[in-house]
Amino acid sequence: MASDALSPYDRIGGPAVLRRITDRFYDLMDQDPAYAGLRAMHAADLDPMRDALPQFLAGWSGGPRDWWDANPGKCMMSLHRPFAIDADLAGQWAEAMRRAIAEAAPADGEIAAAMADVLDRMARGMARPAA
Repeated sequence: MASDALSPYDRIGGPAVLRRITDRFYDLMDQDPAYAGLRAMHAADLDPMRDALPQFLAGWSGGPRDWWDANPGKCMMSLHRPFAIDADLAGQWAEAMRRAIAEAAPADGEIAAAMADVLDRMARGMARPAA
């Protein structure tokens, strides 16, 4: 089967790779001082987000839509609206996610780069202009 016939979910490597990406992302956020601002806006227990993010990414990339089934009518933008996300925090999220994707090393580098680019734009789109 040609790679263009596969969904991004399949090309990225499915649930195992999405879990590796998610775990690396939250490990970076939790351990790297470069993401201290981002970490500070999250709950002490990251486990619920570690469980939810790979499900979101699965459905978002063309795989099982369990996250949407469990969260009808919700989207990432609306879920993050209550938080004061500025350009710096959005940049921290985008950089940590880009690193997590690269370090998880999906076999299909093209889809990994595309995923990182789209998630970067999504994160930066959540930033509110300075008042």
